[in-house]
Amino acid sequence: MCKSFIALAGLAFGGIAVAGLVFSGALNRSVVSSTVETPLTPEQIKALAPHGAKVAAAADCYACHTARGGAPWAGGMPFETPFGVIHATNISPSPEGIGGWSRAAFHRALRDGIAPGGRHLYPAMPYTSYRGMSEGDVDALFAYMTTRAPMPVANPKNGLAFPFDQRWTLAAWNFLNLPASVAEPDPARSELWNRGRYVTEALGHCGECHTPRDLTQGLRTSKALTGAVIEGLEAPDITPAGLTRMGFSPASLATFMGSGLSAQGAATHQMFDVVHFSTRHMDRADLLAMSAYLFDRDVLADEKPPAPPQPAPVAADIAARAQKTYAGLCAGCHGAGGQGIPHVSVAMRANASLRTASPSGFVRAVLAGLPAQSFPNGERMDAMPGFAVDLDDAAMADLTNWMRAEWGGQAPTVRGQDVAAVRATLTKHHAASE
Repeated sequence: MCKSFIALAGLAFGGIAVAGLVFSGALNRSVVSSTVETPLTPEQIKALAPHGAKVAAAADCYACHTARGGAPWAGGMPFETPFGVIHATNISPSPEGIGGWSRAAFHRALRDGIAPGGRHLYPAMPYTSYRGMSEGDVDALFAYMTTRAPMPVANPKNGLAFPFDQRWTLAAWNFLNLPASVAEPDPARSELWNRGRYVTEALGHCGECHTPRDLTQGLRTSKALTGAVIEGLEAPDITPAGLTRMGFSPASLATFMGSGLSAQGAATHQMFDVVHFSTRHMDRADLLAMSAYLFDRDVLADEKPPAPPQPAPVAADIAARAQKTYAGLCAGCHGAGGQGIPHVSVAMRANASLRTASPSGFVRAVLAGLPAQSFPNGERMDAMPGFAVDLDDAAMADLTNWMRAEWGGQAPTVRGQDVAAVRATLTKHHAASE
């Protein structure tokens, strides 16, 4: 009995000791070097700021840290998480933002997730990916951000329930999920591939949306880039197999990322923001490097997009009902043969939304609609109204099955209850007016 008690007591005290170390941050490993303790000179800041503008675009800082209709860089953008709403913070050089931050403090926030005063940042800010950024790029970003106009806008209060509103608990999250080291260039791969990995994984932090998460909401690295659901919207599989399934080649993917438009369709929802605020401002060389990495190529050749899939068989009664629905609601904009109308609506014949493993993105778009959007070089797409009132679950399932079979080569497996499940998740964030 005594020995058992001593053993249990030892385990208890050991657990408390380990918990104390984790929550104190003592077990966290920083990747920030001591060299950043030396402040940048005004001359260095001026010289670095132009490159910092490119880093800020590639890292997609503006889209997250500027609320719709809000002041630039002043934060306030809400993000829905399983634990409540988190608002992006003010990162302008004002007292409410990063005003007064040192070079070293900026590095630690961006790469370790810890702000001045030891305040843990919520991983909605993708410091797990930014951890891989180079010291030079972080310096350039710091120079750029400190030369923006200060925006004296208070940070909104987050809507997190206990215990998720306790920032100190993030020390444990970091211990479990923050990479202990930074990936070094792979000598077995080309410079193009290595640059693409850096742009994709660190700067672009693509995995933060396209990689599924575990119970702690950490990235499941064994399933990297295989697709996930974020704020109720599907971020598709962007592995080589997933991209090929959607009809992309490396060149067409680079075009899509640079403009938001390609034969595979148009960027929508969060992906439109990524293109609009980030990737369309990137150098073509970086877009090609990103494509090379995502397609796992060391050299880019002149590859044609994969051939459209052959139509899949669909029951005659489903096809008849769906074709009638398509003719009445869709053909006027997308064409009787799904060919689309230039500058008005995208083609459906090669549309990636009909070729993904999950039909949820397509179903959501038809039910909720899509807003009008402007793209580079004066290109645009008209708004698409939502048809949630016009289509019941059965009719929507028929339309989805037929279109995915006819133009996506997908087996007709969508049921009315699948549509109902998507319909139940619709919010204002998915509406055409957003």
